[in-house]
This record gives sequence, structure tokens and C-alpha cells, in this order.
Amino acid sequence: MFIEDDELRELYKVASADHLEKLEQGLLSLEKQPDDRSILDGLLRETHSLKGDSRMLGVEEAEILVHQIEEVLNEVKNQQTLFSGELCDRLYVGLDAVKKIATEAVTGEPAGISAFEVMAQLMGAEADMEKGETEISQPTVSNSESVESSTVYIEDDELRELYKVASADHLEKLQQGLLDLEKQPDNQSILDGLLRETHSLKGDSRMLGVEEAEMLVHQIEEILNEVKKGETVFSGDLCDRLYVGIDAVEKIATEAVTGNPSGVSSFHVLAQLMGAEEDTGIEEDGETKENSSLVVESVSDTKIQPATPSIPTAEIETVRVDFPKLDALMTQAGELLVTKLRLERRNDDVSELIELWETWGRDFALNRQLIKELEIKLTPEELQNIIKRDRTERQYLDRFGSLVTQLKNQVSEDNARLDTVANRLETGIRNLRLLPLSTIFNLFPRMVRDLGRQLEKEVELTIEGGEISVDKRILEEIKAPLNHIIRNAIDHGIETPAERLANRKPQQATLLLRGSQDGNRIIIEIIDDGKGLDIEKIGITALKKEVCTESELLKMTPQQIQSLIFAPGFSTRSEVSEISGRGVGLDVVRENVERLKGTVEVNSTWGIGCQFRLSFSTSLSTTSVLIIEVNENFYAVPINFIDKMILVGTNDIFLLEGNPTILWEEKPLSVAWLKDILKIKNTSDNNVEQSQIPCIIINVGTEKIGIFTDNLLYQQDIILKPQSKLIENIPNISGSTILSSGEVCLVIDPKQIVQQTSNKKISDLSNIVSKAIAKPHVLLVEDSIPIRTQVRRILISAGYDVTVAVDGLEGFNTLQAEKHFDAVVSDVEMPNLSGLEMTARIRQYSEYDEIPIILVTTLATEADKRRGAEAGANAYLTKGDFDQTLLLNTLRRLI
Repeated sequence: MFIEDDELRELYKVASADHLEKLEQGLLSLEKQPDDRSILDGLLRETHSLKGDSRMLGVEEAEILVHQIEEVLNEVKNQQTLFSGELCDRLYVGLDAVKKIATEAVTGEPAGISAFEVMAQLMGAEADMEKGETEISQPTVSNSESVESSTVYIEDDELRELYKVASADHLEKLQQGLLDLEKQPDNQSILDGLLRETHSLKGDSRMLGVEEAEMLVHQIEEILNEVKKGETVFSGDLCDRLYVGIDAVEKIATEAVTGNPSGVSSFHVLAQLMGAEEDTGIEEDGETKENSSLVVESVSDTKIQPATPSIPTAEIETVRVDFPKLDALMTQAGELLVTKLRLERRNDDVSELIELWETWGRDFALNRQLIKELEIKLTPEELQNIIKRDRTERQYLDRFGSLVTQLKNQVSEDNARLDTVANRLETGIRNLRLLPLSTIFNLFPRMVRDLGRQLEKEVELTIEGGEISVDKRILEEIKAPLNHIIRNAIDHGIETPAERLANRKPQQATLLLRGSQDGNRIIIEIIDDGKGLDIEKIGITALKKEVCTESELLKMTPQQIQSLIFAPGFSTRSEVSEISGRGVGLDVVRENVERLKGTVEVNSTWGIGCQFRLSFSTSLSTTSVLIIEVNENFYAVPINFIDKMILVGTNDIFLLEGNPTILWEEKPLSVAWLKDILKIKNTSDNNVEQSQIPCIIINVGTEKIGIFTDNLLYQQDIILKPQSKLIENIPNISGSTILSSGEVCLVIDPKQIVQQTSNKKISDLSNIVSKAIAKPHVLLVEDSIPIRTQVRRILISAGYDVTVAVDGLEGFNTLQAEKHFDAVVSDVEMPNLSGLEMTARIRQYSEYDEIPIILVTTLATEADKRRGAEAGANAYLTKGDFDQTLLLNTLRRLI
């Protein structure tokens, strides 16, 4: 093993040498003072750090050996083992081996170390072998058992059940995979599948502290990797060894779940996995390994045989269903709800039939009245025929009434029953899929602790809202994003204790993982009190990686700049590490979240902390949408992306930097016609005649846009159909659905729309912009250059067209020359002509009677305000209390 990175290699060289030196010195001191707990604690700290460093840099043999040294020292601390000179000798053998392995990692020169032999000696195997107690095929252990087979039991009920199911699934796939690989040893896909299963099982075991299972699965993974690289040939004998390992892991996993001792000697199993029986104890030159403290002949003589197959005795406690099948069932349940909605429309049809029957009955009554009036004019024969026909029609009418009434009752009853069954079915299936957030949240305290210790940072993880139930698919999909964000928070955001103290922060950082529910949305927040996001650094990186242009960056708000961290490949780190994601950016987090119809936002304050907010719909099978109409076609917009539905007057639309804009919540908001975005040919000019246009405010993260439609119809829950080949190339469409009326409806993708409009790829508001009034034109009269510049910027940013004048006389002349201003904003004290004099002169002309005049001045007495009103000003604002919001609101009110 050789560390490729120069800087990391040098760091490991220095750190490992330091840890090993302290360990050797500590053992010397402990041998002299075996009862000194402080020395023992110091040794444990060093082993823990060296193990972490080795794991981080992939020096796995060193990690395994140091882990075993740590285990031995823990047993000494727990008084399970007596510290003696013999034990100290074994520990020194381990340290010497680790030193050589570390040298190999730094120099690349082979260490010539058999990790198996050193592990065996650390575990006291030579004592067992001398006593003849190493009957490996029947793994009963004595001394080594005291080292390695203390019962492991997962205390947490929920995690224990999850590990039970997950480990059984992985082991089943591993056994089947080995059977397949034995038949097709050249099939790389089978081998890759086995490697994925071992990697997952190893990770699960590590996370839940089932260390013996982790160690054995790690060795199985190493063997499979050697097969993949062509370093080892896959054979029947190798397959037998792997089966022994899998059988052992299965027993250890059962122990972790039930608490019943597995009776497995991890050393013996590890020995066979590492091919101990092939080691004859003879050097290449034919001489015996005299210097080896481990006599391996006894191991080679006692070849481990695969366990004799037996019939499993465990009862089947649960039925496992593949989630794709459950997804399909949930989809069908959703379709049933849609069918229910369609059947409800049949009630309307039946009501029409009843209305027809009632109309028919009224007409029949009128006909009978006519017959009575005609009786005297008809012959008896004619009258008899009419009466007979009338009686027959009456029978038909009564029969029809009876049937339609019966049909109405049956339809209502069937709809009610279907409603109950459909709702119960959907709720039942949904509940089958629900698991508490704690299922995932509880995986992170251990990770946070280990990362904090590894990076020498003090982090307190607080979990809230773990009891909230969420769809299992959401839990599966958010595990990786949460893992990535939390690792980034600890590695990138949270400072070292020294840095925090220097910044007057508590030495221990706080990391909050919080779940909550808001209506039909699940919210997950990750909040830390670290240093936050460096906007300047993000901007520089964005320009360097060509995520945006300099002009685009200058127009962005701080929150928009922060959101750039979700761009593909974005990273402010110059070096790649396992902790910070091996170069994988937060764009993967965003993709995973959006795949669940969710959103992710970031909000940070430099020096104070950072917050990530993930939002998901509680239901993945149905989507609540707003049905809209454009050019006599129906479209659906997901409700969770709609901020507001409003009516916009054509006169409220203006152009800002060439883009159609309205004022929304005191800020400019870009708007567009949906038909322009979807490139639908306009078949009607009805929208031009509308004085009020329906508008949907779409909100995606921090971005908003207004979308104009012809009509806003109604809200409905739908089953989103994936895109077919007929519509897969249509931009801004995420799929389709069938409405309760039976019509096909395309579903809008708000994320694509916001992305497209932010890149300014849509056309203007077609005919509406040409009909809309242009920007309001304001005459600004101010002699002070700084104030004139500031107020001009305020007005322009709010969507006004501004002309400036430097005094009252120039202002009056400009007004007379152009004659199309919508308002005048003026100072009072100015040379040549004051604001009051200019106002009085303007009011002398009848064509200016309706033009609003706003005076902005430092003169703030009641007498000053009265003089302004007498001169003809509509509003009088004082600069001492100047507020741009007050000015803009006054303008909008008066224009």
C-alpha cells in the first residue's frame, strides 16, 4: 500500500511516527506502573488516533492491527486481562509490525509483514496452539475467546430490527452471488454485485458497532477485490473459504440481534479467510521460519471445512416485499382514488337524468290538462286511444323515475363505499411504507462523534423531530444527502476549539438535525454554528469554474450566491478527502432531493453558522396540482411550487432591463406568459382584452417568477405519469396525468421554468406588453448631487423611468418641454426656484392639475408642511425620517 498524495503521505509519516513513539514510551511506563490509569488512558488515545489516521488514508492493515492493540488495552482497563511482561511483548510485536506497514505506506517498499500472523499473536493464538486447543473446524476458544468473543448486542430496538433485516438481505445476496460466480467466474457484473453487498454490510456493521462482523466482511471484500484485479483466481477452494466467512458473519449478526453468544472465533475464521492453511511455515529458501512467534503448522494441518448444511429452524416472523412492488401497489391505489373522482362525476350525470325526468313529469301533467280540454271535441274512439296512450306513457314515466332514483341511490352508495375502501387502502399501504425519521437520524450521532474526534473538533449533535413518520423511500434517498451535508458541516464549517475560542464562541460546536412537518411537506434542517459560507470565496470559485459570468454574479443577491454551491462540480476545497466527499459536490445532494420532488435551500451568515433546509412531499404516489387553462388546453402545476395566485392589471406591467416585470411584495418580479415558455402558438387574442390577467407566483428555492395563464380552474390530486416518448422532448414538462374528466393533462416542471427564465431564454409578453403602459415617468428635482443620485437609484430599481433636474427652474422648464411625466419628486430649498415656488407655478396650469407632486425636504415643522400643502403638493416627506419604502408607497398611491 502506498499513499499517492505527497502532502498526505508526509503528514501520515510524521503523525504515525509520533503516535508509535508515544505508544512505545507509554508501554515502558505502564510496565513499570501497571496500576497508573492515566498512562493507560494516554495509550488508548494514541491507538485511537493512529487507527483513525490509518483508516482515513486507507492503510488498512495498520488500522486492523492498531484496532486489536486498542482492544487488548481496553481489556486491561476493564480488568478483563492482567497487564504482564508477556502481554507487553505481544503489544510490542504489534507496534513493530505497524511501524513497518506505515513505512511501506510512506516509501512504497514492501514491509514483508504477515498481518495475519501478527494479528494471531496479538490475540494470543500461540498460547492456544501450544495447548492443542485450536480445533478450527469446531471453533471453541479459550484464551483467544476472552479477547474476541464478548457478546455484542445492539441495544436500540429500532436499529436492532433494521440490522436484522438488512444483514439477512445482504448475506442472502452474498450466498446467492457466490453460487452464481462459481458457475460463471468471469462474470464481472456478479463480482461487482458481491462487492457492493460486502461494502454495504461492512458499513452497516461498522455503524452499529458489530466490529467482528465488520472485520470479517472487510476481509471477504479484500479477497473479492483481489479476484477482480486478477491477483487471485476464483476457485472452489476459495469459494469454500468465503462461505466459512459468510457463515461466521451470519452467526455474529444473530448474536448482535439476539444477544445469544455466537460461539465464533473471529481469529480462526480470519485465519482461514487469509489462507492460513496455505502457509506451510517454510521460507522460500527451504528454511523454517525460526523467528516467527506464531507456529502455523497446526493451522495448516487443521484445514477448516465449510459448515455442514442444516435446515434453518428460525420462524418466519415477517413477509418481505420488494419496494418496487409496493410502489406499484401504491400507484394503483392512487389510480383508484382518481377513478373515485371520475365516478363522482357520474353523480352529476344521474342528477341530469333526474332533472330530465322531472321536466318530463311536468310536461306530462300539462298534456293531461290539454287532454281534458279536448275531451268535448274528440270522438269516443279518439278519446279512448289518447287515454290508453296517456296511461302507457304514465307507466313509462313512473318506471323511468323509479329506475333513475334507484340508480342515484346505488351510485351514491357505491361512491361512498369506494371512497371508504380507497382511502383505507391508500392509508394502509402508505402506513406500510412509513418509518420514523429517527431510523435515519440515529445513524449520525456515532458518525459525528468519530468525525469530531478524527478532526479534533468538539461537536454536540442535537436531534429533534425523530418521531415524525416518513415514506421509506424518502428515508433511503435522503441518507446519502444528509451524510454529505453533515460531513461537510463538520469538515468545512465547524472550526477547531482554538479557532472558536479566538472568535469568542463556545469551545464545543452545536450541530442540530431537526425534522418537522408543515402540512403535506416534510422539512429536514441541518443547522450548525460554525463559520458559515464565505460568499466572496464562493463567487471567486464560481467565476473560476465558469458557473456564472461576472455580470451575472454582480446582479445576484447574497442568498443566490450561496446557492451556487449546488452547481455541478462546485467545490471551494483545493484538496480532496473522504470526509469532504472525495470531490463530489453538493449538486449530487440537490439531484437526490429533487428526484423525490423536493427542494434544498441554504442560508448562511458568515461567522455565525449555516442552515440547510430539505423539503419533501409526504406522498410520492400522488401530487396535488392546480389545473390551469392556456389556449383552451389544460395544464397542471404542482401546488408545492406555487407561492400565490393573483390578478395582475395590464397597466401594472413594465419593462425592467428588457424583461416584463411587475411589483410583488415591494420588489420587481419577472413575469412571462406560459404559452411563450412552452412555445405554444397563440390561437386567441382574448388575453389582450383582459384588464386583469391570472398570474401564478412560482417559487423554487430562492427564485421566483410570475406565470400568466388564461384561467385558473381547480385543485386536484393526480397520479404523475412518467414522460412517454411522445412528450419526452417537450421542455418544461415533467410528465402527464389523466384528469377526472378523462382528459390528458401535461404537468408543468417549475424548476425547469425558473432555470430557463433566469437564463432569459423566453420571449416577452407577446401582445400584452405592447398594450401595457410603459414605465411610470418621474421628474426628480434635487440640487444635492449625493441625494439626487441615491433617490434616482431607488426609483429606477423600483421600475420607474427617471429624468433629473438640478433646481426648481430647470425642473419647471423640463416639465413644460416634455409634458408626459407621471409624478414630480422635488426638494424644497434650491437655487433659482425653490420647490414650493416650482409647485405653485406648476399648479397655475390646468394640464398639470392631476400630476402628483411629492416634496422631500429637511424642513419638518408643521408650518413647513402647511406651506407645502398650500403650494399644491400632494405629499410632504421629511429627509430626517426618509424611508425608501414610504417614498415608493406614496408614489404608487398617487400615480
